[in-house]
Amino acid sequence: MDKSKCLLRPIQLGLSLGSFLVVGYVGCLLLAIIVPDGGLHRPWLQFFVGFAWTPIGIAIGAVESFLYGLISGIIFAPIANFFGIVSEA
Repeated sequence: MDKSKCLLRPIQLGLSLGSFLVVGYVGCLLLAIIVPDGGLHRPWLQFFVGFAWTPIGIAIGAVESFLYGLISGIIFAPIANFFGIVSEA
């Protein structure tokens, strides 16, 4: 098997994770609108600095969600590639 086909691409993985987290963030916002006092706001206040129920606060949360996914992918892919190559050797 060709090793280059098994490698993860950091930017591609980061963009995918970032997009996925933004979709999840929007889903959570919609759920919070449907079920208003479900306690969903507590994690947002912890993990999303600057989040508030204002248009700019919601936008800040979306940007932070994307950045968390992007950074996670950029960090995770090289680590996974390293251990994948080591385990094949």
